[in-house]
Amino acid sequence: MSEFPYGSALIVGVGPGISASLARALRVNGVRVALAARNVDKLSTLADETGASVFAVDATDSSAVAGLFGKVDAAIGEPDVVIYNASARAPGPIAELDPATVQRAIAVSAFGGFLAVHHAAKRMSPKGRGAILLTGATASVKGFAHSAAFAMGKFALRGLAQSAARELAPKGIHVAHFVIDGAVRSATRVDPDDRPDSTLSPDAIAQTYIDVLRQHRSAWTWEIELRPWLERF
Repeated sequence: MSEFPYGSALIVGVGPGISASLARALRVNGVRVALAARNVDKLSTLADETGASVFAVDATDSSAVAGLFGKVDAAIGEPDVVIYNASARAPGPIAELDPATVQRAIAVSAFGGFLAVHHAAKRMSPKGRGAILLTGATASVKGFAHSAAFAMGKFALRGLAQSAARELAPKGIHVAHFVIDGAVRSATRVDPDDRPDSTLSPDAIAQTYIDVLRQHRSAWTWEIELRPWLERF
């Protein structure tokens, strides 16, 4: 297998699922990794396992995100790869939703994504290379009842990915959006015995991110959907 094309990566919005699997997969490929989350207490085990640097950040705070990138630059170098995996939900009937909670949910999913892309592009554009990966969901393409805030945030993130890809791809920066179309397997969400692999394995998702990062620029993916082979929705 050819040498991995990137040497450093920042993952924003790290938890025990997709982003943890991504951190492990990147490290296996020799990538220096930085992890950022609002609550970093939960990341100590993953950091020990991967040797990653860990940073606390509110992804919706523009000054905090600017500071995060500065700290990452100092710790692992300007990141060749930036992955935005943060999102927030505000479920419930539209007429009963708290506007402030909805505003916060949209800010995490969409505005935080913009801030990450903004600071990544500032660093990658002068070099003419890099990759920006944005994690979407079924809600990126289909809004469900009682999930308006999540759908608005994820639709906006998808629009950001499309605009950024068209602007930045000619500059050598690979932007890709991932529609995670199904439930992700976890310790609290396991497959029933009669429906194996009915949820998405976070390790399998991470492998797809790695495969996209390996793509030659003559055939870049800008969007990819991942779903279980067996689904009921």
